[in-house]
Amino acid sequence: MKKYNFLQSAKNTFQTEAKAVSDLSHQLDSNFEKLCLSALESKGKLVIMGIGKSGHIGQKIAATLSSTGTKSVFIHPTEAAHGDMGLIGKEDMVILISNSGETDEIINIMPSIKRLSKLTVSISSNQMSTMAKGSDIPIVIKSEEACPLDLAPTSSTTAALAFGDALAIALLEAKGFTKDDFASSHPAGKLGRKLITRVSDLMHKGNDLPKVSKGTLLTNALLEMTEKKLGVTLVNDGNNIIGIFSDGDLRRCINNSTNIDTTHIEDVMTKNFIKINSAVLAIDAAKLMEENKIFVLAVESNDDEIVGILSMHDLIQARII
Repeated sequence: MKKYNFLQSAKNTFQTEAKAVSDLSHQLDSNFEKLCLSALESKGKLVIMGIGKSGHIGQKIAATLSSTGTKSVFIHPTEAAHGDMGLIGKEDMVILISNSGETDEIINIMPSIKRLSKLTVSISSNQMSTMAKGSDIPIVIKSEEACPLDLAPTSSTTAALAFGDALAIALLEAKGFTKDDFASSHPAGKLGRKLITRVSDLMHKGNDLPKVSKGTLLTNALLEMTEKKLGVTLVNDGNNIIGIFSDGDLRRCINNSTNIDTTHIEDVMTKNFIKINSAVLAIDAAKLMEENKIFVLAVESNDDEIVGILSMHDLIQARII
């Protein structure tokens, strides 16, 4: 068997497809802006259609649009011809994807699509194709296929996928779509947890909160830390939290040969400690810990009152990190 340079073949494919995506920025014209403005003003949804590989790309584009605040569905053209056309509403925009622009399954139903929808958009490589000439907004994307036979859809589908991402992000930014908006459509899985779990959901509070008073001997403070199992204790003076004592402070005491039986907690506690609001996302708390190389955070309410403790272990258990 003749030895073949598989690595070089892969590199050639990457370079060809990378160029196809890079060239998109030079190919887009005012029709892209028309598409975005029409989508923003639309009272309906975006309906994506495509056959074969273009259909797979269309499904991904529809999913990305839906998850970023633009209502979108994918309808298979063949299924549309057999009843699913009823899913298209008068206020909907239909985006047709076909590299050649001459896909029979799409061309055959275009008259019905134009009659049922508000606007039709085509994504093809041929501005003179039946699909492009028959659409209200023709988007033309030309690319060299990575396939040496110029048969298998490769660069063309990659470019169409990147175009869909560009459309979704442009609409996301124009709408001012936020993390909270994104979370509402991603409630499940690790991504959902990161977007909806707040510090208040994970923090230790009430009777679980380690706390000792000013004047407490260090040895007794260590007993409180051991009992509550958080590796830290808050220090209060009446109703005010004046400091925090952690495992790190304890290590410093040991290095300094501090007498734990005679030293008061306020003499070795950390007075200027890092706090975080209870309403902050837990993932942001994780970033704060990592940036400051600490494993616990004091949690405060909107009234600047210390109401809890959050540890790195809590974040790991909740699968936030």
